[in-house]
Amino acid sequence: MRFMDMMKIKMRVYAWMALIGFFAFFGNAVGQGRALSFDEALQMVLINNEVMKQASHHNRQMEEELKSVRMLRLPQVALNANYIMLSDDITIDMHEIKDAITPLYGALSQYGVFSGIPNPDPATAGVMPYLPAEISTPLVREQLAAGLQKVENGNWDKLIQKGQFGTLSAGVQWPLFTGGKINAANRAAQIRVDEASLVERQKSAALHTQLVERYFGLALAWQAELVREEVFQVMEAHLHDAQKMFDEGMIARAELLHARVFHAQADRELKMARRERQIVNEALINTLALNDAESLVPITSLFAVQQIEPINFFKLQALASNPSLGQVEAKQSLARQGVRAEKSAFMPTVAAFGNYNIANIDLSPNVSDYMVGVTLSWKLFGGSSTRHKVNAARYVEAQVDEVRAKAMRDIDTGIEKYYQEMNMALEQLEQLEIAGEFADEYQRIRQQAFNEGMATSTEVVDASLAVAKVKIDRLQAMYRLNVSLARLLELAGIPEYFSDYQTVASIGR
Repeated sequence: MRFMDMMKIKMRVYAWMALIGFFAFFGNAVGQGRALSFDEALQMVLINNEVMKQASHHNRQMEEELKSVRMLRLPQVALNANYIMLSDDITIDMHEIKDAITPLYGALSQYGVFSGIPNPDPATAGVMPYLPAEISTPLVREQLAAGLQKVENGNWDKLIQKGQFGTLSAGVQWPLFTGGKINAANRAAQIRVDEASLVERQKSAALHTQLVERYFGLALAWQAELVREEVFQVMEAHLHDAQKMFDEGMIARAELLHARVFHAQADRELKMARRERQIVNEALINTLALNDAESLVPITSLFAVQQIEPINFFKLQALASNPSLGQVEAKQSLARQGVRAEKSAFMPTVAAFGNYNIANIDLSPNVSDYMVGVTLSWKLFGGSSTRHKVNAARYVEAQVDEVRAKAMRDIDTGIEKYYQEMNMALEQLEQLEIAGEFADEYQRIRQQAFNEGMATSTEVVDASLAVAKVKIDRLQAMYRLNVSLARLLELAGIPEYFSDYQTVASIGR
């Protein structure tokens, strides 16, 4: 018979034994608390646990930040209201113009001689189309004198803007070219969204493993308590038999005392098992984020994996699916975008802008109601800070490369560790199968010999404890197998496969 066929047969035997023990355990415990399957517990964790809620909120936060960064490509419209107080009114001094024209008006109004002026009277214009100098000169001089008076009385300090004024305006600015800043910001925001999803997956996988540890830890605690209960019942029956045989003079007092000592020890171990079960129960309640403290009864039994893929399968899965490794790769991408963002500082920034005055208080009428234009800003020299920032961003990229190399090595080591732990647990289950058969037979023989007066109390107790030890060792080996499987699948980035292995184990029974 081939080795794999033998392994399958043995695994089926283990599964049947686990199932029989589970039914005994379930019948004993189901009336003592709330029955809960592993799938139900997993759904409760994903919905109720605060770690998952926090990861979900972080995911939504990154999505909103991505939407915010996308708005950088759109024009920005703003409504601006200003009220300004200047130290003085803004005026233009025009006295130089006054001083330039006043002598001209004064001279012409006194000494100017004017002739050839058209006759303004229609009645005489036909006879005398032009006024003679003796008539036109006094008239023109009179007008020049009036003009001189207006020049003298005029305000030659022109008010351009009052010292206090207010404006209400609408402005728009539209970036046309930023040297790659906006593109880098958008790519970085998208990477952060992907990274947040990976964080959520990582926390979900970690909680899945924690649930396996605590759910099946509670199943182990319940079944260990059942074994301790069986040991206690055996010790109690043995003590009763020993007392009866002592009363009949069949055994010495030392044998009776020995039975009492181990009866008390079985009682202590039973109470300790109950306390340990309560502790694990509280831990599981914490993982499930239940508000009400209650006794939980896991109805999904511990199981033995019948077939497991080669270790390279899990290593390849980890390279493709491990969320921690994916986060490191996201950090690499962010570092590259950081370099591009810093390099964009060497490029100019071009933007279109516009402004429209909606309303004003005492604003100069000389100011235009609107303006539009294009602005270009190009930092030609700012020391060497930009170059150093680019270099710093490149060093960040180099650091992340080293982190990725370390993470890959750690994941590879972890997969090796948990894969070997699973094999160790399987080997231990094989050995315990044989040991269990011997222990059961040895206990039967010792108990029969004691009843016939052919064996001591010590031999009976030792045989009973050996049976209990094998049972508990088998449960613990199966628990380690389940936990190692969950941790292996977590590192491989496929924690959801746990249910598949569980289903296959159930079918193989």
